[in-house]
Amino acid sequence: MENGSPGESLTLRLADETAGFIKQHQNEPFFAMLSFYSVHAPVQTTKELWSKYQQAAPKLPDTMSRFKIDRTLPVRQVQDHPVYAGMVETTDTAVGQVLNTLDECGLTQSTIVIFTSDNGGVSSGDAYATSNLPLRGGKGRQWEGGIREPYYIRYPVKTKPGSTCDTPVTGADFYPTLLELCGLPLNPAQHVDGVSLVPLLTGDEIDPRPLYWHYPHYDNQGGEPSSLFREGDWKLIHYYEDGRNELYQLDQDPTEQSDLSRTHPARTKRMAAQLDRWLHSVGAKFPEPDPRYDPERTEARFSRIQTELKQRLEKSHAAMLDPNWQPNKDWWGSLQTED
Repeated sequence: MENGSPGESLTLRLADETAGFIKQHQNEPFFAMLSFYSVHAPVQTTKELWSKYQQAAPKLPDTMSRFKIDRTLPVRQVQDHPVYAGMVETTDTAVGQVLNTLDECGLTQSTIVIFTSDNGGVSSGDAYATSNLPLRGGKGRQWEGGIREPYYIRYPVKTKPGSTCDTPVTGADFYPTLLELCGLPLNPAQHVDGVSLVPLLTGDEIDPRPLYWHYPHYDNQGGEPSSLFREGDWKLIHYYEDGRNELYQLDQDPTEQSDLSRTHPARTKRMAAQLDRWLHSVGAKFPEPDPRYDPERTEARFSRIQTELKQRLEKSHAAMLDPNWQPNKDWWGSLQTED
């Protein structure tokens, strides 16, 4: 793309480009994949939207903290980040512009629209900008706050407006679903991990199946090297640091507060074995011990996280709600959408 005017919103620009593409190809089949940079770091918004959500934010009791330490890092517990809220609204506006273009072109009934995210919101690490409560954790974490995400499919020919489905699915299912909806032959060699969701869209069911995640590394959001296995409402997490397992029954405990691995040892052992077989069947890579690891440095770092980092976050995030808050010296000017 060519540069626009200084301060142009990239989110709105991408919506403009997509709307123009739709208009250009409205009389023929088209595929548009619109991947916003929002709502990713750097977390920024306009002064007007910051002010809107600064005024709308709930006032917290003086004794209430915005963050709590959950294993490795502070995790946001309160949804009152006015800058992030403004960023989300801009993304909503951009999505609405694309959908309005479909309406204007008379394509709404014949166009498949999918809206999703690649992970849950960032509740720790990066800008610590959002809370996923009541789900635990967020992006980079092994709990539901990290792996559950928005997942919408709109196709009036097949779907009923406002309908929902509780069957767990994954992003790998989009490809075969789109093929079938478009009347094209499935290609199992290319979507080996996905299944068509057309039966679910029409009110039927798909065959039960296990779901797996493999995350064998650390990250800046506090995630721990782990692998996950979901079977029905049961979810097992295997951690590579010490080899322990956690077991949750999600229909009874969606917030993942009760580890049942000790009270259900047989199920834990069986699911762990099945997870291990799957990992080896796909040639998964596993973490290896770091010879540079220093337990004393790790302990000192965690002490700083619990004290200095948490205190700094509490102070800086409270300051964003001050009516006189200012970002860096050129931020507002760089984000204005109007002259």
